[in-house]
Amino acid sequence: MGTRDYIRERFFPHMWCPGCGHGTVLNCLVRAIEELAVDKSDIVVTSGIGCSARISGYVDFHSLHTLHGRALAFATGVKFTQPELTLIVPMGDGDALAIGGNHFIHAARRNIDITAVVMNNRIYGMTGGQYSPMTCPDAMATTAPYGNIDNAFDAVELARAAGASFVARTTTYHAKEGIQILKKAIQHKGFSVVEFLSQCPTQFGRRNQLADASAMLEYFKTNTAPIGSAKARENPDILERGIFVEEERTEYCDAYEAVIREHVKGE
Repeated sequence: MGTRDYIRERFFPHMWCPGCGHGTVLNCLVRAIEELAVDKSDIVVTSGIGCSARISGYVDFHSLHTLHGRALAFATGVKFTQPELTLIVPMGDGDALAIGGNHFIHAARRNIDITAVVMNNRIYGMTGGQYSPMTCPDAMATTAPYGNIDNAFDAVELARAAGASFVARTTTYHAKEGIQILKKAIQHKGFSVVEFLSQCPTQFGRRNQLADASAMLEYFKTNTAPIGSAKARENPDILERGIFVEEERTEYCDAYEAVIREHVKGE
């Protein structure tokens, strides 16, 4: 099958702003699934509310467009009832770590076999440019007109501490790298978290003198480095990319699957 077989072309052109990075994430996801040759009838994509959540409508898989912040809870329910399915949950930074924060940490704690794709554009893009838990200090937003005073979550460290057994970070500039990371995340047995740094020229860029999407991609190129690289060692302030945790921690996976098997047997 070709990549076009995995999308609902009738819904295109998409609704994302020119220069938005979410289209790149969609591209990476579709290409990763194509290369893995996963039957699209075996995939369920669940999403909440926000720009990133529109991915569930553009892919030609089983999909659930659910409540803001609750996509992981819905995905957990699907996994419990149909454990053979591949669950993928695209989320924005607010959807994942603000209203969805509790669901995020407990999905990681349980190590449920779900892949969470967090698109971090450091702002609420759809609802008016409010700051999110991923907005860096001093950044401008409609709810931070004099600059954000809060520290941002580090999604990688949060996921690791909460118990996710696969954690990775990449950017929309590094699309080929993103495809390979997504392939490993989907194949991993356990809770997988892939953070994509994604540009939002309309809200974050315009308010922070980075309105040009190409300039934001250049920022991702020059201000990130692979884990353990010379560039990362020489500059402790640079943001590292790659796979941070990749381990087969299956005790919770196995426990939940045992519960599911007993439930099915009981029926």
